[in-house]
Amino acid sequence: MTAPAATLQIVIALFPDVTHLDFTGPHQVLRRAPQAQITVASMGGADIAAEGLTFTGLADLANVERCDLLLVPGGFGATDAMLDRAFMREIRRLGAGAKYLTSVCTGSLILAAGGFLTGKRAACHWAWRELLAPFGTIIDESRVVRDGNVITGGGVTAGLDFAFTVLAELAGEDYAQTVQLGLEYAPSPPFNAGRPELAPPQVLAAYHRRLGPLVDARRGAADEAARRLALT
Repeated sequence: MTAPAATLQIVIALFPDVTHLDFTGPHQVLRRAPQAQITVASMGGADIAAEGLTFTGLADLANVERCDLLLVPGGFGATDAMLDRAFMREIRRLGAGAKYLTSVCTGSLILAAGGFLTGKRAACHWAWRELLAPFGTIIDESRVVRDGNVITGGGVTAGLDFAFTVLAELAGEDYAQTVQLGLEYAPSPPFNAGRPELAPPQVLAAYHRRLGPLVDARRGAADEAARRLALT
């Protein structure tokens, strides 16, 4: 009798003010990985509000024993999350035993604060990737970056490219392409403005004005998280 295939344990760790597409996009893809079991978890199993949606029925992150793949999404709440000692304790615990450490958008800041990206190449949302520097991370501007067992995606929509990259790693390129076909993932954006080097100057300037009030606060949080990491 053939032994059943081992289940691949994937854990997606959520925090308040997460960007929901950062994890719902990858979830849509990775739930199709063979023998995969995905656990979406938060501290205490608390409901998570994310840009007008509320995610409920979540597992308690502290009760998740282990995972093969840890996925950390990003969002404006990542700033507080990487300074949340209890949350970061669980990230370090699960990440220490994971075969793959992964993130989307500013989730890489959380992985970095956990000590997993020191000396590693990693992606992040373009507006915040410089915040990886205090952690000793090598900033890579690519949409998806792999360095050993670390796979990171850039900002938000890069989570889909990231997810198909991960799926190909887990199940092979042919399988990943079959899922891509089934989901009709053939992006053709209406505007060529998705990266700072492509956006019209006035659009880039407007976005920078919008980010202005957040920059110093997030830089301060990254510096503090890096200081804490150095003391561990």
